Amino acid sequence: MAPFVEGPVTVSVPATSANLGPGFDALGLALSSRDELTAEVTAGGIEVDVRGCGAEDVPRDESHLVVRAMRMGFRAMGTEPQGFTLECKNVIPHTRGMGSSSAAIVGGLVLARAMVAGGQLLLDDDAIFRLAAGLEGHPDNVAPAMYGGFTIAGDDNGRWFALKMPVDPRVTTVTFVPTEPVATKVARGLLPSSVPHAAAAANAGRAALLVAALSSRPDWLLTATEDKLHQDYREPAMPESLALIRQLRADGFPAVVSGAGPTVLALTDLGSVDELIQRSPAGWATRHLLIDQDGARVE
Repeated sequence: MAPFVEGPVTVSVPATSANLGPGFDALGLALSSRDELTAEVTAGGIEVDVRGCGAEDVPRDESHLVVRAMRMGFRAMGTEPQGFTLECKNVIPHTRGMGSSSAAIVGGLVLARAMVAGGQLLLDDDAIFRLAAGLEGHPDNVAPAMYGGFTIAGDDNGRWFALKMPVDPRVTTVTFVPTEPVATKVARGLLPSSVPHAAAAANAGRAALLVAALSSRPDWLLTATEDKLHQDYREPAMPESLALIRQLRADGFPAVVSGAGPTVLALTDLGSVDELIQRSPAGWATRHLLIDQDGARVE
């Protein structure tokens, strides 16, 4: 069995926004808000401490998502510590469509690797991504959480893949986070089993355009973020979010549902950030977040 490193290890992992309008279950962005995880090998048992977002709701035992991911990582490397402590400092809001579960999964896997001497040789980044996508069930959030930046991810005949793409340096984001959560399971449950061919074709074209718009043509972001596949179907679960999106888009701002919602993501330039923040609905947490080119990293 591989030996473990001495002392505490700290990993941080970014928030993410998936779909970005038309790129359902495929496109994702890493954002400059990070959860921080610290763990240390002990003589036996586990001890979990959680602070920040979700601290009052998440378990403190083997069912904790970070712990489950760590266990998966250790098994993949053929080793298992007798015990460990885990401290989670959460800033990514839970059940808001900003990738908190993907951050937990990717963070736990990277943390496990960092706790094992020579872990990088036993479990490379691509292997961690594939394990994370399998545990999460879809790759759109775990890809930017792992690699950072703007990613295109999917399933190729049972094998998860992800490509990191360039982002025009003029592009930044504003996130509008409502007070009430929406569970991903609920948001997905509102989607129909099939959609008209015309809607699917329109989304395919917009998703292709979005790759170009994000990489070098941000003047096309408003058109490129149009969606006909999932956002309107989710309106019953997040009517205020869809209302805000329509208001912002009517005024020329490329706004979309972030992941499964209910957070609203606006892709913009630095000159429009203050105007967007001023349009935050009362009580919502609205922030300017940069596109984070780093994925999960050991601090």
